[in-house]
Amino acid sequence: MSKALKGNAKSLSRRQLLKSGTAVAAGALVFGRPGPFISNSEAATPTLRLLMWQPYSIKEIVSEFESTTGAKFAPTFFDGNSEAFNKLKVGGTKDFDMVMADGFWPRLYFRQGLTKAVDYSKIPNMSGVFPDFLPQSFKLLADEEGKNNVAAPNCWGGYGITVNTTNVAKEDIGSIELLLNSKYAGHLATNSRFEENIALMGILAATRLGTKDGPRPDGKPFNPYQLTDAELEETKRLLIEQKKLLLTRYQDYDALDRLMRANSVWAAPEFAETYRHLTVLKKDGKLNFDVEHVLKPKEGGLGWVDTWMISSEADSERTELAHKWIDLFLQKDNYAKVVRSTGYGGVVDVRSILTADESELYFQNRSAEASQLHMFDQPSSPEKWERIWSDVEAS
Repeated sequence: MSKALKGNAKSLSRRQLLKSGTAVAAGALVFGRPGPFISNSEAATPTLRLLMWQPYSIKEIVSEFESTTGAKFAPTFFDGNSEAFNKLKVGGTKDFDMVMADGFWPRLYFRQGLTKAVDYSKIPNMSGVFPDFLPQSFKLLADEEGKNNVAAPNCWGGYGITVNTTNVAKEDIGSIELLLNSKYAGHLATNSRFEENIALMGILAATRLGTKDGPRPDGKPFNPYQLTDAELEETKRLLIEQKKLLLTRYQDYDALDRLMRANSVWAAPEFAETYRHLTVLKKDGKLNFDVEHVLKPKEGGLGWVDTWMISSEADSERTELAHKWIDLFLQKDNYAKVVRSTGYGGVVDVRSILTADESELYFQNRSAEASQLHMFDQPSSPEKWERIWSDVEAS
């Protein structure tokens, strides 16, 4: 999956991020001449190699890590979970000491033997994490048996619905049904990514069919990424019905910002980035309407918790460095910089450092809602999902 604007709307969202990476110097022989000279001191410097989302590479925290550990911080950036997973799957456990993921992905990494258990006893600053983001409550941080902590929490959020409450009636807010309400035809938008569109509408489809809270074929609780064929057919029907009501499917948050600021779009599901931007503009007197972000519609909503994991082939030194990085990142003064820099919801309680407005903006008072959301996952059948989206697009 791929989501954070601060008030200035300039920070780059990791859910818009273009693929990039760090340059690697070649040490091979060229025309019979040796490669670059590497001093003994350089060779002896430990390096922590991370495969991560770019917004979390925060200069001040990286500098503190390097100065306190004497190690080098070497990030490579990715856009989506599948990209990172595939990198580790084809031998990346030898190339990376840490990797990031969200939703159900950490369990998949661990189950596939790509990552090792995270030792919370080596992360003292876990004490500042909201209880809602500890494995006892947020069970996806541990393996299925609950024996190993497979990841440490980072930031969180949801794919909720941002609403112009000046133009949308109060009684129509709070439900996914809003995205199918013909009263607002021409003023609705969704993003262009088929996974979020199908999963969110799949929640409504299962609700309408009465199958969401009943027995599931796999014996597990309802998961909008594990839809039955009947639920997928109903989802397709709803998406085709919705299509004629949409002004557009936006490609990025700059586009959604412009459309909502211009009063063209009144409701759209998004990762709360536009909501945060518009909220700041409203407080600054630069917006003439009110906004609300429905994080969890009454039928259910989608969410994510970004996490840190440790590669299964990280040696003891790099494993120790990985724990030190996580601990430093979760330290309260540093974590306040994280939420202010990224604009994401915070898993660490830093309300004593943030202003009241910031605490509201970064969901510091909404941590309990995270575990109530359906976490991002792999579609049970990517081929079926792609076929359904093709049918919707062609309708």
